[in-house]
Parts: sequence; structure tokens; C-alpha cells
Amino acid sequence: MPRIRMSRAAAAIAAVAATALVLAGCTKVDEGGAESAFPEKDIRLIIQANPGGGSDLSSRALATELEKILDVSVIPENMPGAAGALAMEYVGNQKADGYVIGFAPVEIAMLNTTQGAAVLPEEYDLLGQIMLAPGVVTVGADSGIDSLEALVEKAQAGAVTVANSGAGSIWEAATLGLGKAANADFSPVPYDGGATAVGAAASGETVAAVSGLGEALAQGDAVKILAVMNDERHPDAEDVPTVAEAIGEDVEFGGWGGIYAPKGLPDDVKKTLEDAVKKAVDSEEYQKFQKDAGNLVVYRDSAEWTSFVNDQFDLFKDLLG
Repeated sequence: MPRIRMSRAAAAIAAVAATALVLAGCTKVDEGGAESAFPEKDIRLIIQANPGGGSDLSSRALATELEKILDVSVIPENMPGAAGALAMEYVGNQKADGYVIGFAPVEIAMLNTTQGAAVLPEEYDLLGQIMLAPGVVTVGADSGIDSLEALVEKAQAGAVTVANSGAGSIWEAATLGLGKAANADFSPVPYDGGATAVGAAASGETVAAVSGLGEALAQGDAVKILAVMNDERHPDAEDVPTVAEAIGEDVEFGGWGGIYAPKGLPDDVKKTLEDAVKKAVDSEEYQKFQKDAGNLVVYRDSAEWTSFVNDQFDLFKDLLG
């Protein structure tokens, strides 16, 4: 049988072709056709709260969808402590390569003011808002107060006690914000959590409470929900007016959250993560999870959420500083 000899030039061409095939098999291409090597390994998602709470469950629901989109494991890690400051300071000190991200609750805009923590929105890359739990104003069913307007009139005549989930919490800020907008004297009373706060209003221990909707609904007929602190009514309480509908003042407060990373992500990595977060939020499974949890699916992209969080930081500094 005759030998088949390959010239050096042909051998070189074959080697280049083989290398190209290998690279094509392990290089990722985004929708715009640009090559991207990110991500090449697992991503850690740091959660600032204990397992089982709202932040934890929202983070894990999103992580499940991110894994499908990014084709790597997205591993949730709980790191509670210091009202979330421990986790947020940790994330901020990690390498800005996209392999450590975190869930940021509303406290990312509050902790510097309320606790002097080294947590400033400008020191992170904010990738996108993923949810919102609007606040509600509640009174006991036997309080004799049947509208937010009546509650405001009572507080304009003298101080009215309003239970909340703790000093420096979003619901204390919401109470003060409502009072400022309505020119009413609402006196915040801190409790250990939103459920306990609503229970105080239900029993008459305080005149009213500000909390999340789920905590108010859990009290059933023991309370009356007077208003929701959002720009539109909540689908789980469609008969409850917004604050604007009830008293003509645009007052919006809620327990929002989103995904963030250490400051300085490479542009391609940031875009990959931002696009993945949006796709995860848009997924049917994630939308169903938040609906079943009684939350609203509110998405803001990186630029929109960064502007929003900075505005919230200024608002909380004014209310709580």
C-alpha cells in the first residue's frame, strides 16, 4: 500500500483547524455574537438572612433560574448578621469577577444611616431589582377607624402609636414618611418583627401598624387594612386603596430586593449577569413563586435600579438620620 505523506503546510493547517474546533467547543457566544468566557465555574450567591425567610426564598428561586441560563451552579450561601451588613460588607470586599454576587434588600440603602455600617450603594455594582413587597397600614378590627383618612385626622389631632418591625427598619421609615407627607403625628413603636407589630395593632396595644401585606393578611378578620404603600393596588388585596387614592399623597414604601456584586465588574461580565437576572425574573417559574409568596415582581435594570437605590438612600438619610 502506498504511503500518504502530508506536507508541513498541510500539517500546520490541520493543527490550526483542530485547535479551532476545541476552542469552539468551550467558548460561549452571547446573543450578539460576541465571544465570552464567563462564567466558567460556579457562582456564589450570598444571602444576608437566615434560611427560610423572604430574602432567602427569593434568592433561591432566582438562583434556580440563573443556573438554567448561565449553565453553571449558582450556590446560595446564608450569611446573616448585623441586619445584613455582615454579608454586604463581605461581598463588597470580594474580587470583582462575577463569581461572588449577593441579594441586596432595602437595607442596602439604610444601614449606613441607621447603624453607621460601611455599606454605601455607590460601592457596589447593582445588577437589577427582582421583587417588591409593598407596605400596608393596618388597624385593629375593633378600633373604630375605617379609613386612612380617619387615621390621619386622628394623628393630626394628637400623637398616634404605630407598631413596626423594629427601630431603623423599613417599616419605621415608612411610618415616618407617611406622617411627614400627611402632616400627621405618627409615633413609631418598635416590635420584634412585622407579625408581632400587626398583632399589637390587632389587640389594641397600638393604634395602628405598618408592615408587609402578608403579615397583615395572616391576622385575618382581627385587623382592617387601610391602604397599600404602592403606586397601584395589590392583586391580593384589590379592595384596599393606595395611599394616594386614600388621602391624595403619593407615599410608596416597600421591602424591595435585587442582585448586586462587588464594584468594578468587567463590562462583559456585568452585561452577562444583568441579562441573566432579567431572564430569570421574566421566567414563568420565578413569576409564579413571587405571586404565591404575595410579592410583586418588579424588575429594574442596572441603571434604573442604581438610580432608585441612590434616591432611597437619600430618602432614608432624611427620615432616619
